[in-house]
Amino acid sequence: MKLKPLADRVILRMIEAEETTKGGIILTSAAQEKPEIAEVLAVGPGGMVDGKEVVMTIKVGDRVVTGKYSGTQVKVDGEELTIVRQSDILAIVE
Repeated sequence: MKLKPLADRVILRMIEAEETTKGGIILTSAAQEKPEIAEVLAVGPGGMVDGKEVVMTIKVGDRVVTGKYSGTQVKVDGEELTIVRQSDILAIVE
């Protein structure tokens, strides 16, 4: 199945959290923080959203920082993805 985002939506794949600390301590999955950095898989076309023109500045392949609890999680072909509005993306990682 393939997802195509609408309007100002962006589909993200979260990048796995580190399993060890800088000091070499291995973390259990419960101790790991939810990842906030994601890879952009698909970008909507933008356009008129809530009466305002939205120009998409995010592109496929970008690594971005999102809010901890932003977006909607969906499972497609066994892979967990997150759908967010472009405005929920806080920064692009360069």
